[in-house]
Amino acid sequence: MNRILIVDDDLDLCELLAKYLRREGFEFEMVHNGEAGVNRALAGAYALIILDVMLPSMNGFEVLSQIRGRSQTPVLMLTARGDDVDRIVGLEMGADDYLAKPFNPRELVARIRAILRRTRTDADAPPADRWVIGDIDLDKTTRVVARDGEPLALTAVEFDLLEALMRAAGRIVTREELVKAILGRDLTPYDRSIDTHVSNLRKKLGHYVDGVERIKTVRGVGYIYARPRE
Repeated sequence: MNRILIVDDDLDLCELLAKYLRREGFEFEMVHNGEAGVNRALAGAYALIILDVMLPSMNGFEVLSQIRGRSQTPVLMLTARGDDVDRIVGLEMGADDYLAKPFNPRELVARIRAILRRTRTDADAPPADRWVIGDIDLDKTTRVVARDGEPLALTAVEFDLLEALMRAAGRIVTREELVKAILGRDLTPYDRSIDTHVSNLRKKLGHYVDGVERIKTVRGVGYIYARPRE
C-alpha cells in the first residue's frame, strides 16, 4: 500500500507533485488546509503524509501534533528554504524527514521511497530479528519496542535508529552511517536531522539506565548505545 496524503495549499505545486507521483506509480490524495489534513490523515490508511508547514486554518506543526497524538504514520514535512527553526521543530515533534522548498520533484520521490523502504514491514523476517539490551526489547518483526514491558510510541525513524544503535551496541556508529542507513541520503554540512532524532529517542527511552548514559555522543563522530553492566 503506497497511498500518500499530500497536505499543501500551493495548487501549482500539488499539480506538479501529482504528475510525478502518478508517473512513479503512487496513489495519492490531496487536501489544501490544515483541518482537512488532520481529518483525512486520521480517517484513512496512508503509507506516508507529505505536510507543508504554512497552511491555512491550522499550520503544519498543529497538524503534525494532532496526527502524532493518534498515529505513527510517517510524515515528510515541507519547509521554507533556510528556515532551520521549522526543520528542527518539525523533527522534534515527530516528523520523519523534511525537504526545503523549492525542491526538485525527483528528490522528493527519492525521499518518499527511502521512507517507505524503512517503514515497510517484512512478513518473511526471521523471528531472530529481536534485540534485548537491558530494559529495552526491540522486535523487528512487529516493529514494537518496549521498556520494562511497556510499549513505547516511536516514529518509524526512531525505531530504525534504535535498531541500528542496538545492533552495534558497545561500538561507535558514525553520523554518516546513520544518515545513510536511516534517512537514505548522504550527510551534508549543517544537517542536524539525525541528531534531533537521537535527542527525541533519548527522551522516550530515558537518558540513563542503571546510572549509565544509554546513548552516548562521541563528539564529532557519532553515537554509542551502551551495553548493560556485567
